[in-house]
Amino acid sequence: MSTPTPDDLANNALLATLSDADRLRLTPHILVFDLDANHVLQHAGDEVTDTWFPCGPAMAAFCVVTKEATAVDVALVGREGAVGGIVSNGHVPAFATAQVRYGGRFLRIKTAALEQAKLDSLTLRHWFSRYSDCLLAQVFQTAACNATHTISQRTAKWLLAAVSRTHGYRFEMTHEQLAEMLGVGRSFVTRVVTRLRDAGTIETKRGVFIIKDEQRLRRAACDCTTMIEDHFDTVMHGIYPTD
Repeated sequence: MSTPTPDDLANNALLATLSDADRLRLTPHILVFDLDANHVLQHAGDEVTDTWFPCGPAMAAFCVVTKEATAVDVALVGREGAVGGIVSNGHVPAFATAQVRYGGRFLRIKTAALEQAKLDSLTLRHWFSRYSDCLLAQVFQTAACNATHTISQRTAKWLLAAVSRTHGYRFEMTHEQLAEMLGVGRSFVTRVVTRLRDAGTIETKRGVFIIKDEQRLRRAACDCTTMIEDHFDTVMHGIYPTD
């Protein structure tokens, strides 16, 4: 745990885009943590006392557990966003568990400090409201995707989502973790991964995925990732006036 450097703040898009004045409102309240995969940022039912900003290749996910004890990831959050109090106004109970999927650096600010900063700055309020809209859009699209697309399409979609958030074509993930993200059995994922590997789309090593042909992977995926990326590009612009 330490205080953030300018590079830390630059490695999260929500913070990097802020004006100097708005960033200074938040910086004194931010601490830096290096977290491993599977670390739980918040449990469902907990008060949301913290907001976490993934930096660089770090990635987290919102996960919903059903009565049958099946866990399904409903949204991935990487350096483009934040987890926790960013989408609530105060210490309301969390509906979903938030868990680190790809370990790395996370910046933490207490929800109370963030809420005070948002009260002091209209642009901060608007900026984080826009991000909340984008995160909600991802949840909506995931619900539609789970209902209409095949496991093969969804597997390719999540692999693309991981690529876009981890700065590269190689990332650590087991078949079990991918199956949990999709809410399906490991055997289903193994069959899909085997087909993608045999086609030369990906390569796998023990606990590691390597994307060999991103364009082929995009053709194998549904268009949900592209739709969400387009929505982010549309909504997350123009918060500050330009000359």
